[in-house]
Amino acid sequence: MDRLRDRRILVTGAGSGIGRATTLRLLSEGARVVATDVTGLDLPPAPGLSMVTMDVADEDSVAAGTAAAVETLGGLDVLVNAAGILLASHTHETSLELWNRVLAVNLTGTFLVTRAALPSLLESGKGVVVNFSSTSASFAHPYMAAYCASKGGIQAFTHSLALEYSKQGLRAVSVAPGSVKSGITDSAASWLPQDVDFSLFGRLLPILPTGLTTEVGNPVARPEAVAGVVAMLASDDGEFITGTEIRVDGGTHT
Repeated sequence: MDRLRDRRILVTGAGSGIGRATTLRLLSEGARVVATDVTGLDLPPAPGLSMVTMDVADEDSVAAGTAAAVETLGGLDVLVNAAGILLASHTHETSLELWNRVLAVNLTGTFLVTRAALPSLLESGKGVVVNFSSTSASFAHPYMAAYCASKGGIQAFTHSLALEYSKQGLRAVSVAPGSVKSGITDSAASWLPQDVDFSLFGRLLPILPTGLTTEVGNPVARPEAVAGVVAMLASDDGEFITGTEIRVDGGTHT
């Protein structure tokens, strides 16, 4: 499949999990990709791939990283905001520092990169922004108040973006993964409270078989399942999709 031939794409959070899988999928479909992350990127060399270190929570880092990506690619057609973190605790024990850190990376980071990329996306005449929300934006997830709030904010931001720039041909869509293997799900045992009540997670299981599980035994899908959806949205196959969310959760919230 070659539906993304020569499409110029910036991906944040490309160092692991869904961001990494998305980067590899976009490259396999012919895109030219600048992959970014806050730490070193462990991606196999590939035609059309460039890598830049960027901290999405730092305004100066975002400005420099986005400018470098646009210069490398000669413009920008698609932005994929996959960078994100999850820090969890009982809500009554959540510090302001934890709350602000999660929102700074997930929500403010999505805004900062989008703001920096918008002039180039609009110049392309067919710009696409794919933001990463989560099923936690719409359905209850325990111990994750800051994370849920940040993802709900991303969905609202995406709706506003889609309408504001619709006449310039920009599309903006949120992808809301759930029950998908990632760096966050891999480390679930480390970020959950010590007195976690696992019965509260009973409503967060997919109805489709997955073949993979987290460290705590919950079934999850491969990150490639989400990467394929992002590739569709970035291509002309998604030309009439904007201002909405697409859940990729194996029917968890059917």
